[in-house]
Amino acid sequence: MGESPSAVVTAAMTLFLVLAVLSVSYVLALVVPFVRGRPRPPGDASRFDWHILVPCLNEAAVIGETVTRLREAFPLAHLWIVDDASDDDTAAIVTRFQRDDPLLHLVSRRPPHARSGKGDALNAAYRALAARIPESSPVDRVVIGVFDADGVPAPDCLDVVAAPHLLGDPSVDAVQIEVRMRNRDERHPRPDAGPVRNLLARTLVRMQDIEFRAAVPAIQAARTFTGTVSLGGNGQFVTLDALRTLDDDPDRGGPWRNSLLDDYELALHLALAGRRTACTRDTWVEQEALWDAGRLLVQRTRWSQGTMQCARHLPAAWRSRRLSTPAVAEISYSLLQPWLQLFVSAVCPVLLILAVGQMTERAGSTGQPVQWWLIAGYALLAVVQFGMWGPLYRAKCEPSQGLWRSVGWGFAYTAYVWCYSLATWRALARHLRGRGSWAKTRRNAEAALPSQASAVPLEDAKSR
Repeated sequence: MGESPSAVVTAAMTLFLVLAVLSVSYVLALVVPFVRGRPRPPGDASRFDWHILVPCLNEAAVIGETVTRLREAFPLAHLWIVDDASDDDTAAIVTRFQRDDPLLHLVSRRPPHARSGKGDALNAAYRALAARIPESSPVDRVVIGVFDADGVPAPDCLDVVAAPHLLGDPSVDAVQIEVRMRNRDERHPRPDAGPVRNLLARTLVRMQDIEFRAAVPAIQAARTFTGTVSLGGNGQFVTLDALRTLDDDPDRGGPWRNSLLDDYELALHLALAGRRTACTRDTWVEQEALWDAGRLLVQRTRWSQGTMQCARHLPAAWRSRRLSTPAVAEISYSLLQPWLQLFVSAVCPVLLILAVGQMTERAGSTGQPVQWWLIAGYALLAVVQFGMWGPLYRAKCEPSQGLWRSVGWGFAYTAYVWCYSLATWRALARHLRGRGSWAKTRRNAEAALPSQASAVPLEDAKSR
C-alpha cells in the first residue's frame, strides 16, 4: 500500500476535521454572547392588554394548578383555555373556575374539527379573542402569550416582557422567555423505582434543564444578531398586530400553521413578514422535564419531524428581500439540522471504522504504530463541543453546584445530544411514510400511574 495513507483514510480524516472545526467554531460563536449577557431593567406591564392561551388535550392532572398559578401570576390578564376534545375532566375543571373568574374563557373544540394539532387549537383561541377586541383597540398593545398546561411563570414575567428593549420597543413584535425544568432538583423523580433508575431519571431531567437554560439561550442570543430568534411552545408572546399580518388566508383559520413545529414556523413567518422577535433570560416559565427516555423520544421525534416539514419554507427564505444574508444562513442551518444529523450518524461511523481498519492494516504492513492520537483528537473535539455546556450551565445558572459534578453533567450531555440521532431517524421514517399526526406526550403524573394514563394513544392522533 506504500507509505501514504489510503484514499479512505484521507477522506475520513478530512471529513472529521472539517466537521469538527465547523462545529467547534459554531459553538464558540454561541458561547460568547451567552456568557456576556447581563440582566436589563423591566418595564410596565400595565401598558399592554394581555391574553394568555393554554392549549389542552387531556390535562385534568395539571390544569387546576395551572389556572391557579396563571391567575396568581397574571391577575389582570385574560386566560383562554382551549379544550381540544379531551376525554377527561379538563373542561369540567375549567368550568368550575369560570364561575368566579370573568377573565377566564373556555374554548371548546369538538370532532371532527378537533385534535388536529396544537397550531389549530391556538388558532381557535385566537379567533375567539380577536372577536372580542374592539375595532378601536390599538392592536400593537394587545399581546397574546402561549403557555403549556404545566407552565409555571415567574412573578415578574409580564413586566420583563414589557421592558423597553423588548415589547416596550415598538420595533419588537414578539418575545420568547427562558424555559426551566421545575423538577430539576428532585432526588426521586420516580418514587416507585430503585436508586439506579432514579439516578438515570435525575440525569435525564438535568440534561433537559441544561439544554433549555444553557444551549438554547446561547443559540437564541446568537440569533439576536441575525434577526432570527425563534419562539418556543411555552412562554412566547406576540402582539395581535403581528399575528394579524400572518392571518391572510381564511382557509387556514389563523396565524399558526400546520407543521409539528408550529412555534418555530410562526417565528419564521414573522421574520419573513419583516417582524422582529426578541428573547430574554431575565424571566422564565418552568415546566416539567420528562424523566423517561420513551416519552422523551416521542417528543423529540415530533420536533425533528416538524423541522423536516418546515424545510419547505427554505425557498421563501432564500428569495426574501427582508432577510439579511446572515439571517438566511442561520435559517438554512437550523432547518437542515435533521438532515445533517442523519448524514453524520450514518456516514461518520462507517468512515471511522474504515479509517481505523486501513490504519491498522497499513501499520501491520509497514511496522509503524497506529496513529491512534488522530482518532483520539477528533473524538475529543466531538466531546468538548457538547461537554462544555455542563460547566457553562453551572457558571450561569447553578453556581451552587460543584465543579466536578458539572463536568460529569458535560459528559452526560454529550451522550444526551448524540442520542438525538435516534429521534431523527424515527422522524425520517414517519416523514417518509406520510405520518404527520400529533403525538401528545403524557405528563409525569400520567406516566407514573399507567392505569390513569391519557386515553389518547401517542401515535394515534388525527392525521394532519
